[in-house]
Amino acid sequence: MSQSVLRAARIIDAIADEPRTVMELAATFDLHRSTMFRELRALESVGYVHRRKDGRYRLGLHLVSLARRAFDDLDLPGAARDHLRTLHGIVGNTVHLAALVEDIIVYVDKVEDPSGVRMYSSIGKAVVPYASGVGKAILAGLDVGARDAVLAGATWVKFTENTISSRAELDRQLDLVTQQGWAADDREFEDFINCIAVPIVTPLGVVGALSITAIRMVQDLDTLKTRIPAMLQTATLIARELG
Repeated sequence: MSQSVLRAARIIDAIADEPRTVMELAATFDLHRSTMFRELRALESVGYVHRRKDGRYRLGLHLVSLARRAFDDLDLPGAARDHLRTLHGIVGNTVHLAALVEDIIVYVDKVEDPSGVRMYSSIGKAVVPYASGVGKAILAGLDVGARDAVLAGATWVKFTENTISSRAELDRQLDLVTQQGWAADDREFEDFINCIAVPIVTPLGVVGALSITAIRMVQDLDTLKTRIPAMLQTATLIARELG
């Protein structure tokens, strides 16, 4: 990659973290103010950055649009297919893959033992975001606005005694999910089922989640937690496939 392209990419990354002035960016990249100004003008001309009224530069709408298109073009099921089956061979549990499709979390793949107990879930079925491991794993990685959009139609039905019944309670649990890197469904949708889920995170943000599910009388939540390292490794491999 040429030095000019690499520098432009790093300038965009810096602005994405926080809007910056020409002087701040010049100091960060050890460039003369006039040189940095020319770089920013070039990026502004193609819509990658935008100068605010206070003189700070932020990401431009064209760049945001490109990111959205890249997000929409991700083939999560294709990237995950082989990795999910490898994980299933290791853990033996039913493995689910869920994706964030616009403002809905949907199951997009599932691997289970044909001789085992059949789960309610099916490919194409919408996930109850506040009562599922994959739902919480995805929600925890979203900003407030995106989280609000996913939860806009939430009815907060109490499926079991353990079901989260309010946004405040959910937000508290999502803070914990963010800290620990995984989510759980502890008999929250069906009282005989539990699961562990981990997010799939790319440079575009969280794009989905994978989970393993078990009948709690066969494998309790503590047993499922021992599979988290393998799940995290699988999520990393899927993210790499997506680029």
